[in-house]
Amino acid sequence: MKQAPRKYANYIPIRELHSKERQLFPFQVYAELRENTPVRYDEHRECWDVFRYEDVQYVLKNPKLFSSERNRAGTSMLTTDPPKHKQLRDLVNQAFTPKAIEALAPRIQEITDELLAPHLSGGRMNLIDDLATPLPVIVIAELIGVPATDRREFKEWSDVLVKGARDDSEEAFQELEKEKLKNIKELYAYFTDIMEQRRLKPQDDLISLLLDAEIEGEKLTEEEVVNFCILLLAAGNETTTNLIANAVRILSEQPELQEELREHPDKVASAVEETLRYYPPIVAIGRVAREDIELGGKAIKAGQQVISWVGAANRDSAQFERADEFVSDRKPNRHMGFGFGIHFCLGAPLARLEARVVLSTLLQRMEQIQLVLDPESSLEPIQSAFVFGVKEYPIQFQERHI
Repeated sequence: MKQAPRKYANYIPIRELHSKERQLFPFQVYAELRENTPVRYDEHRECWDVFRYEDVQYVLKNPKLFSSERNRAGTSMLTTDPPKHKQLRDLVNQAFTPKAIEALAPRIQEITDELLAPHLSGGRMNLIDDLATPLPVIVIAELIGVPATDRREFKEWSDVLVKGARDDSEEAFQELEKEKLKNIKELYAYFTDIMEQRRLKPQDDLISLLLDAEIEGEKLTEEEVVNFCILLLAAGNETTTNLIANAVRILSEQPELQEELREHPDKVASAVEETLRYYPPIVAIGRVAREDIELGGKAIKAGQQVISWVGAANRDSAQFERADEFVSDRKPNRHMGFGFGIHFCLGAPLARLEARVVLSTLLQRMEQIQLVLDPESSLEPIQSAFVFGVKEYPIQFQERHI
């Protein structure tokens, strides 16, 4: 099979994670790499990998040394550096305050209840297809201002944005790039049309707020508003889906936690934080070195890619006691499940809120939650070295009547 060219290097899993079993449980691999080669250069992918907590944090908190900029069309907060990044983030923050997000709690509860209702009496559901995927899509769609009639199409666009290539061949990556380019063009046209409608008749949604927001007399450009909506659609949906699924996966792998959290509901919030450390939805974050620099005794050259493995950093025993154990009330918990520094995930409050609502509701309405697979089936990891999650997670349970 022909190997993908360098421009696709970030799509290729590190060699130690090629097997499905290791993708489902990569943390022992991370531990070995963190211990033996904490900073290493991968000749195949032509990039640096960083595994220790201290080094990962150093990369992520120093945008002057490690840039987020990419050679791609469009501008978003993920791919800009200061001062442009701060300007974008300050503008968007006006429309994305913690208070505004917390006000969504009743609606998130309502959607969760609606999605669960058809499955409770039967004692079975596919957690990801039936709940973890549609919930954040519906919430994001409503938050942005997407009409309910367009939700199915919106979900299809969301799926393509986070889709991985079918294999490591150049043909597969070119096919994926073509599909994503078509997808983004459709999204641009769609959001541009909604913006025109909101200019004529503003509503209580994010697009209207973004169009109106300004700092020091400057507003977001049309392109920046569209790019933020696309970023929110892609990053918000994928991250929250995997956070919810990973949290339930932990509950089914460690059944005693179900009763612990049911008896102590005040621990649910800290259990969500521990999920972000223990089974983080995003396990790696890419940067580009701005200048020649030494890290961990290795010489990194300007222009080289640097991959910070937060999935490894979050299990570093130099930072966390009992690092390989799930401690539901761990404090402090300085995980980097949402990144670190100026690019700390803007949607973190929303993802946390959705996960808290879902986890609390499942524990109230279900007991004896466990994974159930057909004898011929097995868990399938998401085909991405940067994302930790599974494609499906079917569960069975006993309904609790409250």
